[in-house]
Amino acid sequence: MAAPMEEKAGETAGAAEAEITDTMVKAVAVLAGTDVKGTIFFSQEGDGPTTVTGSISGLKPGLHGFHVHALGDTTNGCMSTGPHFNPVGKEHGAPEDENRHAGDLGNVTAGEDGVANVNVTDSQIPLTGPHSIIGRAVVVHADPDDLGKGGHELSKSTGNAGGRLACGIIGLQG
Repeated sequence: MAAPMEEKAGETAGAAEAEITDTMVKAVAVLAGTDVKGTIFFSQEGDGPTTVTGSISGLKPGLHGFHVHALGDTTNGCMSTGPHFNPVGKEHGAPEDENRHAGDLGNVTAGEDGVANVNVTDSQIPLTGPHSIIGRAVVVHADPDDLGKGGHELSKSTGNAGGRLACGIIGLQG
């Protein structure tokens, strides 16, 4: 008699899991820095890719590295957010590279007005599951990310993207 009950429990769990994967999950990060600020929104439908949108102001015109960092710790400003989120131990790279940190989102481009509008879709930054980015931080950097191809000693770890201008913790949104 115990076996049928176990099967039924498994079926119920499977149905609940299927129900969860069919929903939209949303998150937000409010970026704060000395002169740079912004709001970044994340959304993921089921097991699909995560869409990242928003805007960042107070930047110098041009390219700025944009990454998800491993820790949601801002006790020492953006310096305590740790390295790029890298759950499977790869090298730094471009968003389209096979060999890249999950948190490597490339660059955002600020216009002459100092505003960068963000619109990224990526399958390596889920909002659910064991590699979820919820509770981690998103960081915008001072310099362009060389996407691991610059030949600098930091290219394969940080993209040589320079200082951390602003960051925010990624939190679930209702």
